[in-house]
Amino acid sequence: MGSTSNKKTTKVTVKKMHQLKNYASWFEIPAINFDQALKFYNYIYEIDMEISKNGDYTMAFFPAKGGVGGAIVCGPGSIPSEKGSLLYLNGGDDLNNILKRVKDAGGRIIMPKTLISKESGYFALFIDIEGNKMAFHSNK
Repeated sequence: MGSTSNKKTTKVTVKKMHQLKNYASWFEIPAINFDQALKFYNYIYEIDMEISKNGDYTMAFFPAKGGVGGAIVCGPGSIPSEKGSLLYLNGGDDLNNILKRVKDAGGRIIMPKTLISKESGYFALFIDIEGNKMAFHSNK
């Protein structure tokens, strides 16, 4: 419905920032069963993540060489969910290679490898072993 108010509209001036190289700088994947989540991501990526404990929080870090890094996090407020933001993880050179390990690791594919466009590559959606809705992206 329209408003009958006589309030003046305020124009907001937005200061232009320089373009950033990456718009994401860090990610955290929440877990309740830390060991289960750690085994899942170690298995699908064929890696061994470094673990850190600090107070009530336990974290396992994805090995990142430059670029955006992230971790599995277990502690107060770290609650897995199928709702909210969707994180796209790197699917490697060919999305099929990592997708075939998701089910074996205890996750499930909810959208198979799907073409976005020839230029943009492919994506797939999955639920990890902790119940987080996640995505993979790859050029092939």
